[in-house]
Amino acid sequence: MPYATVLFDLDHTLLDSDASEAEAYTLTLRAAGCDEPEQHFDTYRAINATLWGAVERGEISPNEVKTRRFAELIAAINLDADPEAMGADFVDGLAHNGELYPGAIELLDELAGDQNITLGLVTNGIGSVQRTRLDRLDLNKYFSAVAISGELGTAKPDAEIFRLIFAELGEPDRARSLMVGDSLSSDIAGGVAASIDTAWFNRHDSTPPDPAPFTYEVTTLGAVVDVVRGNDPSAT
Repeated sequence: MPYATVLFDLDHTLLDSDASEAEAYTLTLRAAGCDEPEQHFDTYRAINATLWGAVERGEISPNEVKTRRFAELIAAINLDADPEAMGADFVDGLAHNGELYPGAIELLDELAGDQNITLGLVTNGIGSVQRTRLDRLDLNKYFSAVAISGELGTAKPDAEIFRLIFAELGEPDRARSLMVGDSLSSDIAGGVAASIDTAWFNRHDSTPPDPAPFTYEVTTLGAVVDVVRGNDPSAT
């Protein structure tokens, strides 16, 4: 079945967020007086992952992560620094670093060029970061609606963020709607909660869970076009 509404995740789906994060982290730690930031990157990533897991569970807001991750990092590595200043430096670095994955623009051009397809973006993140990225990478022209968790007070996988973007899109048919993303716990679980089909972007060719929680699995962005056109034979 061809899809008429396609919702995309941003981080790790269209955008190389690993590169963006690594560059922002290094700039932030050096500005805070840490000469060897690479020694503490694993500690930072563990703290950050735990906090974003709490966001997905609805325990904290995305905006709380901005300073809290650095308050916890400062305590963990005994760094004399200001977590609020580090948080501000980091989100600025995130916003201004990182590029789209190869094939992302070609995919968006292909789908946005079809008058029968409407695109939306559903992203867990801080509003200022994601808005700057969208402007810097000239992505706004592709999406008829953008839902950012830090602006809306609700995050994937909660169905509420999907309700909000569907309302903004004029309540398109959910039976012909698809969520595309890399995260099983956020994008895929969110799509399931919203009662729409999902395409898991398995960029690292990881072993999928059994039973598969997604409708489709793709390992390249180019394969999303086949799914949207209804030509993918690997529906689960």
